[in-house]
Amino acid sequence: MIAAVIGIGLAAAPVAFQMFTRAPKGAVMLQDFKPFMTDQRLDGFQQEIGQIREAVHEVDTKAIPRLRAKRPNSARQDLSTYRGLQRQWPEIDSTMTDLLDKVHGSLGDYQAVAALPSFRLFPWFFVIPGLLIAGFAILGLLGGLAATPVRIALGVLGIGLILAPVAFQMFTRAPKGATMMSTFSNIETTQKVEQIQGFFSTMAVGQGAIRKDIVPALHSTGLTGRQLATDYPAVTTLDTRWVHLLNDMTPMIGAMSDSEPRYQAIAALPSFKLFPWFFVIPGLLVAGIAVFNKKEES
Repeated sequence: MIAAVIGIGLAAAPVAFQMFTRAPKGAVMLQDFKPFMTDQRLDGFQQEIGQIREAVHEVDTKAIPRLRAKRPNSARQDLSTYRGLQRQWPEIDSTMTDLLDKVHGSLGDYQAVAALPSFRLFPWFFVIPGLLIAGFAILGLLGGLAATPVRIALGVLGIGLILAPVAFQMFTRAPKGATMMSTFSNIETTQKVEQIQGFFSTMAVGQGAIRKDIVPALHSTGLTGRQLATDYPAVTTLDTRWVHLLNDMTPMIGAMSDSEPRYQAIAALPSFKLFPWFFVIPGLLVAGIAVFNKKEES
């Protein structure tokens, strides 16, 4: 009877935790982030933020003083569109740098979770052994099977449950998943995603102002194209690489936005740290029942 209850409880766990709807969303979230979760891509994102940082610094410390000195009557107009990026850049730089540092720091945790079996399969890891345990136990109670085959089947299923977390390295990988979820708790929020999207809008407008207003104004002060490239290398690099930078980072922001509700679904599940024990504890109980019944038979 106890084994039947354990089996039914194991099979019912995914329903209680809404795993059939939540776990697949975790699989999609991991897949969405996969293209970006490499050292190369994350290093590239950090370098691209660095390129914007250098260009803003160059405009603030070199271009603006030159325009004010050479074009005193029109400098205010030259800089009017750029001011939004100039005012907001310290916050953008701090927030984006912190975000990328956190994501990069979570790379190992992400890779550990991604190495587990697909989240789509997780509910069935509970349901199938749970139904088998309950089925054998009920057959034994009703006399459909002899006691020895029932005991052997329960013992095998119990040992299988105990060994499953070991086979999938869940004792090391699952806690890393918990750490990743904790790190992403301040990233995958509607407020944070909307803030990052706003930052990109500000950066796009600011870069457009540099290209359309500030660079032509600098040319009007007597700088040739070659002189501009020499004196303002960061501005030149940003202008050259902006389309690449935008095409590189925009999909990441899109993945963050799409994954926010998926993250919330996974966060509503029990902590990843507990998942190995959801197999081990019932496995020990079922295996213990099989051993106890053998002693009783003896």
